[in-house]
Amino acid sequence: QVQLIESGGGLVQAGGSLRLSCAASGHTFSSSAMGWFRQAPGKEREFVSGISRSGFNIQYADSVKGRFAVSGDNAKNTVFLQMNSLTPEDTAVYYCAARRFSPYTSANTNDYDFWGQGTQVTVSL
Repeated sequence: QVQLIESGGGLVQAGGSLRLSCAASGHTFSSSAMGWFRQAPGKEREFVSGISRSGFNIQYADSVKGRFAVSGDNAKNTVFLQMNSLTPEDTAVYYCAARRFSPYTSANTNDYDFWGQGTQVTVSL
C-alpha cells in the first residue's frame, strides 16, 4: 500500500519558518517526481513546488519563489519543503504528492497519482 506521510506543519508567526517533510513508502519511487500543493479554505488546491527524481528539475509557484525551497533524500524516499518568510497568505493545508512513473515535475494536480493526508500550516500576524 502506497503511503505519503507529511509532517512539520504547525502555527508560526509571520516572518517565521517551517520545514515540511514527506515520507513515502509502499512503492518504488525510483522514477517518481514529487510535488507539494496547498489548499486554503474556500480555494482550490494549488501547486507550490515540484522536484524531479534526479533533483535537477525544480519548479516553484511564483507566490513562493525566493522564500520556499524543495529538496529530496532519495535514499530515504523523503521530500522536504523549507518555508521561510511566511505570511498569513501561506496559511493552508499542505499536501505531498507523487507521480507513479514519471520522473518529471508538473504543476498539474491531475498528473499526480498518490497524495498524502495533508498537514496544516497556519501563519499568524
